[in-house]
Amino acid sequence: MPQYMLSVMFDETAELPADEEMQRIFKDVDVVNGEIKSAGAWVFGGGLHPTSTATVVQVKDGDVVTTDGPYAEAKEVLGGFWVITAANLDEALAWAKKATVACRGPVEVRPFQDEPEG
Repeated sequence: MPQYMLSVMFDETAELPADEEMQRIFKDVDVVNGEIKSAGAWVFGGGLHPTSTATVVQVKDGDVVTTDGPYAEAKEVLGGFWVITAANLDEALAWAKKATVACRGPVEVRPFQDEPEG
C-alpha cells in the first residue's frame, strides 16, 4: 500500500500558543494518532525540536562538513510529521484534514516514491 508523509508546517517566527492551548493541541494530536493507529495506517510520526537544534551535514569542495543550524533560512519549517499508509491520495488527504485541525497548522501531503523492483 502506498505511503504518504503528512508534514506539519510551523512558523518559527510566530508566538507560541499559551500553555493551555498547547495542552489542547497535544491532546487533539494524540486523538488523531490513536485513530490512525486503530485504522492500521500508522507507520511512524513525531514532533521536531526547533531548527536552532539542527545540524547540517553536506559535501563542500570534496569535504564533508557540518554546520550548526538549519539548512535553509525560512519562516515556515517542518515542525513534525506522520508517515502513513493509505490506499490513495484521497484517503491520505482525509487523514491530513484531521491532522490540520488537531495541530492547528498547515499539513503538506506527499507520496513516497515507489521502491524499484529488484
